[in-house]
Amino acid sequence: MIPHSKLILFDCDSTLSTIEGIDEFARIRGAEVFRQIEAMTHAAMDGKLPVEAVFGKRLEIIKPTVKDLEYVGNRYLQTQVDGGAACIKTMVALGWTPVIISGGFRQAIEPLARELGITCIEAVDLYFDKQGDYTGYDREYPTTRSGGKPLVIERLKKEFNPTHIVMIGDGVSDLETQTSVDLFVGFGGVVSRERVKKEARAFITDLNQLPEVIQKYLGE
Repeated sequence: MIPHSKLILFDCDSTLSTIEGIDEFARIRGAEVFRQIEAMTHAAMDGKLPVEAVFGKRLEIIKPTVKDLEYVGNRYLQTQVDGGAACIKTMVALGWTPVIISGGFRQAIEPLARELGITCIEAVDLYFDKQGDYTGYDREYPTTRSGGKPLVIERLKKEFNPTHIVMIGDGVSDLETQTSVDLFVGFGGVVSRERVKKEARAFITDLNQLPEVIQKYLGE
């Protein structure tokens, strides 16, 4: 297979958007639920708990509806990280194919992806009944558990056979991809996580810095 693409993989929550989608679902359920879910999210993103320890539990507490999905989708659009759209436009012009790879929910992320011109979304599907009530999620999807993003990346490598692959994200689940990509860039523009900042090969706080960092480390 002839290499035909350079892949730039973006985490979504706290990377392309200033929110954590699951926390926005929780906010709809009131202050107490929000506090509970937010604490679980931070524990997972900081690496204090494995993703799988909180993933299904948070959804069972919230039980998001289709109507909630629409609300959170709009929240993603309203909370885009400064410089994100310009960064992606620049990377595409330089020959990179952008992909969102997230432990969030595909249906909620789709409006933001469309806005940014990203057609490939690797994220978790939620399931609903005919009334729009929550019935579950894709439990087999890799990003529902620790070590999941590297598995998605291995599949993308087979699908795209890229000449280069770069990942950028804020959390420990993103940091786990460092050995699977040519360059992992930690992002601290929304939340700066100490472990990510310490262990990432490169670390930025502004997405406009990304093209320069890739040029520095990869010459691309």
